[in-house]
Amino acid sequence: MADQKKVRFIIERQDGPDSSPYKQEFDVDYRPGLNVVAALMEIQKNPVTVDGKTVAPVNWECNCSEKVCGACMMVINGKARQACCSLIDELEQPITLAPARTFPVIRDLLIDRSVMFESLKRIHGWIEIDGSWDNPDAPLQNPYTAETTYEISHCMTCGCCLKPARTSDRSPTSSVPRRRCRRCSSTSIRSGSSTLRSAWKPSWARAASRAAAIARTVKRHARRRSSSRKHLAQLNRDVNKQALRNIFNN
Repeated sequence: MADQKKVRFIIERQDGPDSSPYKQEFDVDYRPGLNVVAALMEIQKNPVTVDGKTVAPVNWECNCSEKVCGACMMVINGKARQACCSLIDELEQPITLAPARTFPVIRDLLIDRSVMFESLKRIHGWIEIDGSWDNPDAPLQNPYTAETTYEISHCMTCGCCLKPARTSDRSPTSSVPRRRCRRCSSTSIRSGSSTLRSAWKPSWARAASRAAAIARTVKRHARRRSSSRKHLAQLNRDVNKQALRNIFNN
């Protein structure tokens, strides 16, 4: 029987907010459709480094496993992205995992993104809709502004766009994202004035720009969408099966 193919992970760990970071290496058995979240689950079940040392399980955060919540955002091979949709087959190996140090590190790959949610609370960044359908005097919004706002609302507050290009720039309070978000593909806000100006383009120019942006997005994600959804569905089934085993075994 041929030897089981292994996937090597180099994980940047940190025991606490004030601790110094260090790296540990782990090997995970390869299987088709494996993504970073599933690999971290395997390491959690058997936290043994490549040199045979048993260590504490790696800490990270995930929730939906469907590229929706943004909780599993981390730096994978030097790029901020969602771990649940990062397929091993599409990553250069060995695979390096690190926390997004734009935000405070709690432990290992677990970060504190609360600054973004607190900022939304401070500015009341949502629309109260309860009872609004019964209000005939609701204020009207300029359609150009509404269109731009709708594009921005695709953001799921994952923090990928706040990951700085330089590791020395770690301020999470900057209101100017460094680059376009890979997940939501929303309008890139490099300055408030430029975004507002784009909202007042002639209708034909806005339509052309939007069509070009949609075409680029579809082309970029078309090859990955079907395979990612299939593997994420399989991962969810495996998680549910394990949860049922845990319940009935107890």
